Amino acid sequence: MTRVAAVDCGTNSIRLLVADADPATGELVDLDRRMTIVRLGQGVDRTGRLAPEALQRTFAACREYAGIVKEHGAERLRFVATSASRDAENRDEFVRGVLDILGVEPEVISGDQEAEFSFTGATRELTGRDHLARPYLVVDIGGGSTEFVVGDDRVRAARSVDVGCVRMTERHLVRDGAVSDPPSAEQIAAMRADIEAALDLAEETVPLREARTLVGLAGSVTTVSAIAQELPAYDSEAIHHSRVSRERVREITEWLLRSTHAERAAVPSMHPGRVDVIGAGALVLLSIMERIGAEEVVVSEHDILDGIAWSVA
Repeated sequence: MTRVAAVDCGTNSIRLLVADADPATGELVDLDRRMTIVRLGQGVDRTGRLAPEALQRTFAACREYAGIVKEHGAERLRFVATSASRDAENRDEFVRGVLDILGVEPEVISGDQEAEFSFTGATRELTGRDHLARPYLVVDIGGGSTEFVVGDDRVRAARSVDVGCVRMTERHLVRDGAVSDPPSAEQIAAMRADIEAALDLAEETVPLREARTLVGLAGSVTTVSAIAQELPAYDSEAIHHSRVSRERVREITEWLLRSTHAERAAVPSMHPGRVDVIGAGALVLLSIMERIGAEEVVVSEHDILDGIAWSVA
């Protein structure tokens, strides 16, 4: 066993996993897994820069994570940063801050690397499950981007496109500095058109429709599963490897896009940081399912974070 730590810093959230990894058996035993909404990508699509307050929220989470990594005595730590920090002009400021706090330099990875980590994290434990037909399409719906990966035992094709729950919300659902509550039909139509254009782009290099099993990752997908199951609180065990039909995803998406902030916030499994962006994330998922004709999505709590941990091990 090797004790490893992995940090995934995305557009909306920063997550930590400390685990014991056994490459010989393929076993990854969680010691600590947590997530903090920091909204690092706040305004990046509009300004091209990381906002000072977003950086401070992210650095505060890093300080908390540094204590946890030290407490568990992790032998190796890898910090991966994704969409927002790829896009930002002032990403050097972000890199310096993380290095000072955690002692490692964040790797601002490419979309292709992000896709490979996501695929490994999501599918490594699916090996041998005969009821899940291959190839898999792994879809990681983040805050700023969505990764599409098709593969069997390994990645065959991957593409990252710039549609995510935060980016779509900021681009289409914000008016006069606030998220529309609820959005208009015109706003939703413009967002849907943007998502469809991104799917066209993804299909140029990834054979989305060849997939036999759709595996969905990240907070938008897991939250849709929690709502579908009407969970009294967010429950990772109940969500992991749950299945949600396309019709149920459509019902939930339509409700999210016509609900108010207060109604979404009242959902017991809803993280406060997702209340304003979950509608956009659910629409991305629904659009993908409709595009490829997927009858259901297999929801995974294991994703890029687990892939990063395996890369360290």
